[in-house]
Amino acid sequence: MLVTGGSGFIGRHVVAALAEAGAYVRIVDLLPHPEADVDIVLGDLADPDVLTAALAGGFDAVVHLAAVTSVLRSIEHPELTYNTNVAATQALLEAARKSGVEVIAFASTNAVAGPMRSRAITEHEQLHPLTPYGATKAAGEMLMSAYTASYGLRCACLRLTNVYGLGMQAKDSIVARLMRVIRLGGTFEIYGDGTQVRDYVAVSDVVAAVRLALTREDWQGPVVIGSGSSLSVLDVLDVVREVTQAEFDVRHAPPKPGEMPAVVVDPSLARGRGWSPQTSFEVGLRRVWEEWSRADLATVAAGAPVAPVSAGGHA
Repeated sequence: MLVTGGSGFIGRHVVAALAEAGAYVRIVDLLPHPEADVDIVLGDLADPDVLTAALAGGFDAVVHLAAVTSVLRSIEHPELTYNTNVAATQALLEAARKSGVEVIAFASTNAVAGPMRSRAITEHEQLHPLTPYGATKAAGEMLMSAYTASYGLRCACLRLTNVYGLGMQAKDSIVARLMRVIRLGGTFEIYGDGTQVRDYVAVSDVVAAVRLALTREDWQGPVVIGSGSSLSVLDVLDVVREVTQAEFDVRHAPPKPGEMPAVVVDPSLARGRGWSPQTSFEVGLRRVWEEWSRADLATVAAGAPVAPVSAGGHA
């Protein structure tokens, strides 16, 4: 099993779960993996030599997580985002096809759909991304679709919502930002009025979706992966205050470019294919807070994971 981006937040969880299940796992990433015994190819997936080394020996499956994942970074660096999220994905697909890979699980995003035009986002939305990040992920999905139709390479595109969980100290998402403010001090910045809503899904539930995508033939094309229950930013702050019993300063700032006012998803298709979210936001957040609260401040400030991710851990 090859996992691109296997040293990242979601990647470490996926690698741990696959290894615990008995799979041989190799990762390719720009950054080293915290576990010294992991088989890793260090380098940029867009480099042909790195890609050749990553697929050497042959694999029947790939989990493709490597990407520019920051919306704001994608706006600041659209060419880098294209090269990483589209050109490297095309190169991976072609190399995977030629080397005999049978299935690819691809980390996509609800952001491919753009602003909501119905009660909830499903797999049937007309794509209208608002940012280079969303656009490049949509392009990745189209490439996956073409390789499935033209070459029989089964590709499952998991449209993830906001993923949170253990080991996210380096992330800049809302949960990590709140944990950082509570531990290090400072002021939490709310973009806009805080009424915008998002869906939050535990990383352990994402890992379960990845494993199904790798093993079940009916997992192909886009599949929405989210809790199906959205919270506003203000709601999230309330849950965080309740879980942590901490007070922190808050200020409002202008909305960020490309920010969607609402994300509500319908994961019915995934449920029909054997997946369902197992971790509520409050339960998941309590586990996150337990991890952050025991970390020393230097570790928090450095953005380093508190402890190695274990496959049996919870999000």
